[in-house]
Amino acid sequence: MTDDVRNIVLGVIAAGISAALGWLARTYLWKRRLRRKQGFFGLPDNSESLLVVNRDAGGPELTVKRHDVFALLELSALIKDCGAHAQVVAHDTAQQGFGERTEFCVGGPASNRRMAAHMMSLLPGIRVNTDPEPGPDRGAFRIGSEIYRLEPGITEYVILARLTAGQAKEARPVFLFCGQLPITNQAATRYLARHHERLARKHGNTSFVLLLKVVNSGAYGPDVVELVADVTRAAQTPLPVPVATRPSHRAR
Repeated sequence: MTDDVRNIVLGVIAAGISAALGWLARTYLWKRRLRRKQGFFGLPDNSESLLVVNRDAGGPELTVKRHDVFALLELSALIKDCGAHAQVVAHDTAQQGFGERTEFCVGGPASNRRMAAHMMSLLPGIRVNTDPEPGPDRGAFRIGSEIYRLEPGITEYVILARLTAGQAKEARPVFLFCGQLPITNQAATRYLARHHERLARKHGNTSFVLLLKVVNSGAYGPDVVELVADVTRAAQTPLPVPVATRPSHRAR
């Protein structure tokens, strides 16, 4: 074997080894990234999850508003990427506790009973004005001592939460997307899809509650979203009970 042939053979072998090592490294990093994603969402391979949606007010059948459908599509893609499966159920038929299956609950408490129950038991520091009558506080969020009012098409708010209800570390989480309008629910799911890696690095697999603001949805749709604050502590601290004033019985 001449020196030239030997050099060519050694070069081919070296290239093959480098390619194999590169493939192994990429596979390892991809699997590690997938495991982190599965851990954050509580979705190991072939696991089951719930997509809980509200019923449209148009009738008794399970009809979902357009932006809520888009939100479900965003979540379905995340679930599929984790190698898991999803079941879509209506808010008034979802009857299970916490921790058995990962749950994604979409819609405000006015139209989603499951969301109302979650907020009452898990987020006692948040109140949503569900009064159907027009007024400046219609749809407003109260978080602790702060009020966040709705300006349709201009400034709208949505709660994005990952909650485990204080259960064991291996318990499956509940994700809440509680918006003032359907478009904000879609905005929150898109925000989660884009930023789940950063959220996982910051919060790990613990509970968190974020207040997001959707800016000028009339022009930009659900794409321009700002993080207002991490309101985890305020959301999990019960609001003070108003002290009833006793009527005076002084003689006149």
